[in-house]
Parts: sequence; structure tokens; C-alpha cells
Amino acid sequence: MAHFIDRRLNGKNKSAVNRQRFIRRYKQQIKQAVSDAISKRSVTDINNGEKVSIPGKDITEPFFHQGQGGHRERVHPGNDQFSPGDKIKRPQGGQGSGSGQGDASADGEGEDEFVFSISKDEYLDLLFEDLELPNLKKNQLDKLMQYKNVRAGFRSEGVPTNIDIVRSLQGSLARRVAMTAGKKRELHQLEAKLAVIEAEAVPDQHQLMALREQITLLEKRIDAVPFIDSFDLRFRNFQKRPEPTSKAVMFCLMDVSGSMDQPTKDMAKRFYILLYMFLSRSYKNVEVVYIRHHTQAKEVDEQEFFYSQETGGTIVSSALKMMAEIVKDRYDPAEWNIYAAQASDGDNWADDSPQCADILAKQILPLVRYYAYIEITPRPHQSLWLEYEKLQQSFDNFAIQPIRLVADIYPVFRELFKKQAA
Repeated sequence: MAHFIDRRLNGKNKSAVNRQRFIRRYKQQIKQAVSDAISKRSVTDINNGEKVSIPGKDITEPFFHQGQGGHRERVHPGNDQFSPGDKIKRPQGGQGSGSGQGDASADGEGEDEFVFSISKDEYLDLLFEDLELPNLKKNQLDKLMQYKNVRAGFRSEGVPTNIDIVRSLQGSLARRVAMTAGKKRELHQLEAKLAVIEAEAVPDQHQLMALREQITLLEKRIDAVPFIDSFDLRFRNFQKRPEPTSKAVMFCLMDVSGSMDQPTKDMAKRFYILLYMFLSRSYKNVEVVYIRHHTQAKEVDEQEFFYSQETGGTIVSSALKMMAEIVKDRYDPAEWNIYAAQASDGDNWADDSPQCADILAKQILPLVRYYAYIEITPRPHQSLWLEYEKLQQSFDNFAIQPIRLVADIYPVFRELFKKQAA
């Protein structure tokens, strides 16, 4: 039987395994706590870690204990009031009363909460788990390829920067064992024979001298075996593997007209910040195009999109026209996966809403993989929503969702970008 003993020192993250096990075991409770916590965060604090509270009853562990019943004898130290057979009176007091310092509920029941801190990476992993860009396809598989260096075993030649020390030492150890095992066995036999002769009353000096010379020669031959040889060196091998690439672009269209008050704009910004974090966390090299609009649409950078104070009237079709022009000029649908997310309060000129639906149906929806529209308003649905509802019957890549409160943002986001069944 072989025994392996791990003598490595514990690192600073020695509890990482237990931590991950805890997260896996209580993932549903933690995900629910993360979902509740995101609606309470400010717009600028959405990208940090989080402290989540889990009800104490949800993290109880099973344990073995002695069951009730049976005849048992107990010794209570310091007992000077009772003798065996005495009956103890029931403590006085009403139901649910107590002398503790904690807060009790009205019905006498309560529970402690377990506060668990999760890091930024764990928070984002839980936040965007099971989400994806719908209908993502790999374009231009026969034309556009990327080469990625991947590990391909080991080789006996290479540059010093790629040397694998552990694998080289393993080869060195095997070589030294193979080259010296027979000599060491012979050495042990000679040493044992030398000890027997030296123990005799009158040892044979000539034989002693011959044995010592043989032992010295064997020791020199064993020492002559090098600790490491160029034959032992192993180098990490890398090969370039071609990989098909997908190019994707996300259009973010936000209404900044006068009807969008500051709380409504903040809710729209929360949605787009979630979208940006999801794209940067789950995908690489996804381009984002920001478009703000009131009566006129304007392509802006990230800073201006989130922090500009410009406002005005409302003509939603201006943003859709600009998106169609940008797609025509810069993003060929044969090479790009095109996505769009539009946020508005639904307030629009009555004669402009049918024009928006017409632009979407003829110029945008046939080209995009997915188009999501969210209406942020506590009021009844506006004319823009009613026109967009008609498009859902003809296009399966078009989705609309209402948002009433801040707490609705994350559930709506998950519903729009949930992973589709294969």
C-alpha cells in the first residue's frame, strides 16, 4: 500500500475549497440574495462585491445526537438544591417571553441571518449565470480564423523560458535510479562483507584492502552520475490552433427626452450597466455602439451616454434611422452578429410610432440576431408599446418587457438574455 503525504504549506487562500463548496451548496439562497441586493445599489456601485444575508434556517447542518427518551443519569456540578426523585417546577413567565437582549417577533418566533461576503468575481458570476446572447452564430468560418496558442505536451528541445522544471526533475530522478540501482546493491553487499571480515579475530588485511578499494571505486562511479543532464530536460510545447471567430456588436439606444425624468433615466442606466457588464464578462471583443436620442439621435461614447445632461422632445424614429445607417456603413450582417437594446418610457409622437414599427420591420429586424425593448414607466402602455406588440407576432427575434420599479430591472434582464434550450 502506498501512502501519499501532502506537506505543502497552506497558502493565504487555504479556505478557498471550503468557500466554493459553501457557494455550491447554498447557491439558490445566495443567488436570491444577490438578486435582492442589486436593486438596492447605486448606479456607480454596481460593479463591486456584496455582503448577502442568508436565513439561518437555510444553512442548518445535520448532526448526530442522543435521542430523547430512555433511562439516563446525569451529573450536574454544583447541585445543592435537588435530590434524585425531586420534581422541578415549570419556570414562570408568559409565552414568548424571555430575559435575553435580542429582538423577539410578535408571535415568539424568529431566526438569525448568516451574513456572507462574496467577492466581485463571485458576485458577477452569480449575477450572469445561465445568460447568453440569443441566436449567436459563428460567421465567416471559412474566411476569418484566429490562431490561438495551446499546450501540446512536452518536447526534449526548446527555449529556456519554456522549460518545465518538475517534468525535468522527474526525468533526472528516473535516470539516476536506473543508472545507480545496481551499483548501490553491489555497494551494500561489499559493505556487509567488509563488516563481517572486520569482526573476525584476525582479519585478512589483504582482503580488507581489496574490499575497501572496490567500495571506493563504486562510490566514485555512483557520484559520477550527474544530478541532471541535458537528456533530462523537458520543455513545454505549444501549437497554434485555428479557431473560428464570431464578431458581435451591441447597439444601445436610450431615450433622453424631457418625459424621461431623472429616476427613469437612472433605471435605464442601471439596465445598460448590467448589459455592459454582462457583455464584458461573458464575451471578448464585443463592440458597443451608444445612441442617445430626443428629437434628434446622436452616436456618443460611453462617458457621454451615461453622464450627459442633454434633453429635448421625443422622436424615437431618429435613433432607429441612425442605427440602420450605421449597420449599413460599418457592420455587414453577413459578418457580424448584430444586437440591439432600446430603453424608453414609451412616450412618443403619435404619428411617429407607426414609423418606428415600419423601420424595425423592414430595415432592422431582418438583419439583427436579437432586439430587446424595455418600457420604463408606471403608467399604462403608450403608443410605441402597442405598435411594438404587433411586431412580436411576426418576428421571433424581437422581445419587449415592461419595467415599473427598480426591483424589476434584474428579473427583466435575466428574462431577456436567459440561455436558450438547445
